[in-house]
Amino acid sequence: MPPFVHRITKYDPADRDEHGGYVGAEDTTSDHGPVEAACLQAVAAFAEDTGVDRLAVREPGVSGPVHFGREPAVDGFGLAGLFPSDLSGFHDGAEVPLALGLELVRVMLRDNGAWCRLAVEDRFEVQVGWDQYVYVSSDRPCERAVARTRALGLFPERLEASPYDADFDEPGVQRPADEDFWNRLRWSVGTGEAAMLEEGYLHNASRWHRLTEDTLDAVRARLTPRARLTVWPGLSTDVGAVLASLPDEGPVEFVWEDRDGTVSGALVHESEYRELAARVADARAATALSLAADERHPLFTAVLPDDDGVLRARWRTEATPSDRDWAFLKTLRRGQVRTGTVTATTDFGVTFVDIGGFTAIIDLPELSWRRFDHPSDVVAVGQEISAEVIDVDMTRERVSLSLKALRPDPLVSLARRTGRVVTGTVTKVVPFGVFVRVEEREDGFEGLVRTAELYEDPAGHHEHVVRAGDPLVVKILHVDPLRRRIALSHLQALPHGKP
Repeated sequence: MPPFVHRITKYDPADRDEHGGYVGAEDTTSDHGPVEAACLQAVAAFAEDTGVDRLAVREPGVSGPVHFGREPAVDGFGLAGLFPSDLSGFHDGAEVPLALGLELVRVMLRDNGAWCRLAVEDRFEVQVGWDQYVYVSSDRPCERAVARTRALGLFPERLEASPYDADFDEPGVQRPADEDFWNRLRWSVGTGEAAMLEEGYLHNASRWHRLTEDTLDAVRARLTPRARLTVWPGLSTDVGAVLASLPDEGPVEFVWEDRDGTVSGALVHESEYRELAARVADARAATALSLAADERHPLFTAVLPDDDGVLRARWRTEATPSDRDWAFLKTLRRGQVRTGTVTATTDFGVTFVDIGGFTAIIDLPELSWRRFDHPSDVVAVGQEISAEVIDVDMTRERVSLSLKALRPDPLVSLARRTGRVVTGTVTKVVPFGVFVRVEEREDGFEGLVRTAELYEDPAGHHEHVVRAGDPLVVKILHVDPLRRRIALSHLQALPHGKP
């Protein structure tokens, strides 16, 4: 943050008690006159000394359904005439000329319902706090601005920091609405899991969008820069049941879709339920969302980054389980070795492993290099194992592991025995030959002796008949570790090529 911080006030420091509280006669609301004008001139003087003529709007917001300001709420939150009625242009990161920035300071001094920080990164910042305290931070002392402020009858007090500085040390990592997010959203819409997108374009202000695979790109294109995004499942078509489920007391967020497809949301209290029922009489779908964070269950959230992919918005969304999974998955890379605990084995071949609060999977072929009948032949529930990460699917939020990747392939060792003659055991007789186990273990590798390499007469006119369980002398002709195939010959293992 800029190091030179001044608090500009109309309150004489001499009129403070031993605790620092103001005990003078100045009103804590704006006079809409000379004092307010003096504050704006003081901010302009600091901007001039710093050499800035444009400011960026940061963390903008508007008052919620209950206005706690010192002055009455006004239509448009005090922004009428400064921005269009839909407040386009009033968003995080929007650049405004100094003159418009000063008008925003006026709006905040009057406590009309809109607020924001105004900043030039690392150089200049303006914040308006309670009781009309104005905090100006600059990268230089601004001695002329300090003298000008005093000449205007105000009091510039030097501080170590502003109490309204942005907090950069919030825990956790904010999920950005990057391509991984949009791929995840598209997949969720396609599977029917997700159907609604809430666009939080200001603090206390949001818009709703119904999502389909056909409309997703159009919705994305018109979102407000740096908006907070919350993904929800679909609305209920039983609007009457939703109305009947509203709580007996306390506010609730009611979201509904009109017959024309427009999605709206409103905060309502129990005293407004009758009016709400009339308002949504023709709605084709609706839902009611609790305002308590632990009772709201969106699917996942994100904040829009800038066009260059950098996430510069400092506000955060309430992390969902999916968001926490995303944060964990971002720490994984292919080839990493993770230790986890086997939580389940299934008859269809998938093994589930807890790798630190996230359940990864090991597909059947990745359990072992050797043949087995069931995953429980290789691992046991509760067993701690180490496995290699072979895939991180951010779209489906799925991690695939390999147990065998950390172990040498025994078939490679067997390949070094190519050309040797061994005695194996016939395991299966098939029309085109026999399979022979060439290792002395129950799960030993098996190779194929084709009929032409088994009998002198390929048509089968022979005296010796091979049966399962018989020992058989064979020569290892070829071992292909990639295709998992072993070619054997009985004839070539015999001294004169005859059985």
